[in-house]
Amino acid sequence: MRFRLTEDQRALRAGVRQLLERRFDREALWGAAEAGGSGRAGGGPRLDRGLWRALGEAGFFALRLPEADGGVGLGLPEAVLVFEEAGRALLPGPLLATHLAAGAVPGAATGETVVTAVDGTLVEWLAEADVVRGDATGALPLRSLDPLTPLHRVPARQPGPRGPVATLLTAAEQLGTAARVCELAAQHARAREQFGRPIGAFQAVAHLCAGMLVRTETARAAVYAAAVTADPVDIAAARLLADEAAVRGARDCLQVHGGMGFTWESEVHLQLKRAWVRTHRTGGVTESEEILAAALAAGEA
Repeated sequence: MRFRLTEDQRALRAGVRQLLERRFDREALWGAAEAGGSGRAGGGPRLDRGLWRALGEAGFFALRLPEADGGVGLGLPEAVLVFEEAGRALLPGPLLATHLAAGAVPGAATGETVVTAVDGTLVEWLAEADVVRGDATGALPLRSLDPLTPLHRVPARQPGPRGPVATLLTAAEQLGTAARVCELAAQHARAREQFGRPIGAFQAVAHLCAGMLVRTETARAAVYAAAVTADPVDIAAARLLADEAAVRGARDCLQVHGGMGFTWESEVHLQLKRAWVRTHRTGGVTESEEILAAALAAGEA
């Protein structure tokens, strides 16, 4: 399958990137990370309601709602592009749950209402949410690995709204992280010098960067294709590839940066921590593996 973005889709992606660079720049990212890095169980940054409303005004949450219902009237491929940019920027907040609630929860589409959802035993941004989809009774705060994603744990029970779209949009966010860490690694490999040469000239570093690029572009092809077919098996495969590209890519990016990558001032560790947290969403790797295994057993994949 060949997937080539249209002019409108490229303009949408560029517009979202510009919006995020303007409303959630590096200074805002580090301000949010500092607020969430206190180590307090259940702590984390306060959700920027102004940013949330700006996302609503830009159509982030209402992207797939029909125009007759006040939405933008676009489809899953466009949503994938938007969530990829959100993942690249490390945009905080329950983006997925609020997006999926547009049209079902008043105010979600416009960003006036913040929605979160019970996904398995974890709930993101519970303390900041106006509406919780699913049963969060007995939720206990956790010390989140990601300082930009406060978490609560609930007793094991039936999760809130979940499905292929949630899985695919999570994969799109992971793709954004994979692309960003690949970009950061390449920048550092060109700028950092050892023995009078850029470290990217050394074979070991070049191999790391090449592997990151291959995994990212493989995941991109799978995610974009799944956005077109909307097939649950394609989506499961895309999720597995995107999770690997994000987590392994961020770890390899740390290796390229050396000791600098482990310091608080580096963006790389934030990308890795967010990628780890996302792997537990919407059933995680296990659910996608089971979908693929069932399809293979039935001769459908």
